[in-house]
Amino acid sequence: MKKVRTSKRNCEGTTRRDCLQYGLGALLGTGLVDSLRVRGESAKHGGGPVATAKRCILIWMDGGPSHFETFDPKPDAPAEFRGEFGEAKTSIPGVQFSEHMVKLAATLDDFSIIRSIRHNQGNHGAGNHYMMTGAPPRIPVGCGAFVSFHPSIGSVVAKELGKDNGLPPYFSMPRMSRSGGPNFLGAKYAPFVVGDNPNSDNFRVRDVALPKTLSELRFDSRTDLRSKIDRMVRLNEEAAADPVSAFDEYFEQGYNLVTSTHAQAAFDIAQEPDAVRDRYGRDSFGQRCLLARRLVEGGVPFVTVYDGGWDHHRNIFDALRKRLPSWDNSVATLIQDLKERGMLEDTLVVALGEFGRTPKISTLSGESTPGRDHWANAMSVLMAGGGTPGGTVVGATDRKGYSAVDAVKSPENFVSTIYHKLGIDPGKIVYTPEGRPTHLVSDSTPIRELI
Repeated sequence: MKKVRTSKRNCEGTTRRDCLQYGLGALLGTGLVDSLRVRGESAKHGGGPVATAKRCILIWMDGGPSHFETFDPKPDAPAEFRGEFGEAKTSIPGVQFSEHMVKLAATLDDFSIIRSIRHNQGNHGAGNHYMMTGAPPRIPVGCGAFVSFHPSIGSVVAKELGKDNGLPPYFSMPRMSRSGGPNFLGAKYAPFVVGDNPNSDNFRVRDVALPKTLSELRFDSRTDLRSKIDRMVRLNEEAAADPVSAFDEYFEQGYNLVTSTHAQAAFDIAQEPDAVRDRYGRDSFGQRCLLARRLVEGGVPFVTVYDGGWDHHRNIFDALRKRLPSWDNSVATLIQDLKERGMLEDTLVVALGEFGRTPKISTLSGESTPGRDHWANAMSVLMAGGGTPGGTVVGATDRKGYSAVDAVKSPENFVSTIYHKLGIDPGKIVYTPEGRPTHLVSDSTPIRELI
């Protein structure tokens, strides 16, 4: 069990850590020391990080969840900052979560919380891209934009860890996050989207069974005809981003799903005992968490559970009173289920959104219900499994939750941590179809407290 990081401040409110981060640290402090340590460890093991995880489930809380009402309450702040919720004591003395996070609070020994990630992208499109890729947008991005300047974590993991087992290496449910695509890696590494609700009685995943109107004989004959056409020499076959090649890769994925009993079994959530399904929660989010567990158990290296609706500019307290108890239960159950099955050691579970929420509660013009707006200076991220030390809280925000002030981390550090745990070198250079080199992450330093 790791102790919560604490700081000793001088009379001006500056910590030794602040000095290292903002000044001397650039040369002699955490950045260079950690970078050299990581490189040294990598050199001992053949030049790349040693994998502690084989797969990852990313729970994407789209809209930007409030750090105050989840993992970083501020009980000593004035009411207009603190909000309406109380606190829940965690299994680690001195650490509190928001009052509706009781199951995760009771099991903090099994995961870590990062309270000190901050960045400078305060709208949905840009913040989503930064946290999903580890790369800041190259140009200003609007709030509603779907942007892809860099491959997402899921697409990189699919390329590096994907296996030929009849299942696509990257899934997203029930939709793809706006920056969750492959960019120049190509359509082969785009997520397979499972849009249907696994909590529905007639849940059925597209492309995993033949249509009733198509016999197996006709299906096989059509596939044979297509393979003969594909053997024809194409013009510009080696051209960058060939759309025909991309379509072929989609077709192959679909064919593998239709013909793979392994794939069909992974999707058959009805095989789970009722007690297990009840434990996760009989709603769409709980059952998607369960389906994610089934997919990684079946050999899928990356699954995103997209969970929208966290953009609470208004009505934040009433909305979260209804939402948080079931969310808390489903995520805590996922972590405990993986642990009981002996899978948590090599399965990484991460939960986050694009940013946190404003410290001071606001009321929009014409509205009577309070909310919190976008805030990129502070956010909380949950990380479990894959060798992540339990009972660890990394960093801290100030008393009113304005900003990360202790052990400050960047999106690059966060994404590098995921790659490092999966055995992928975050500093690896990859090439676009045009031959342009680019690093997976510009700052490949992982969060040392979590390694």
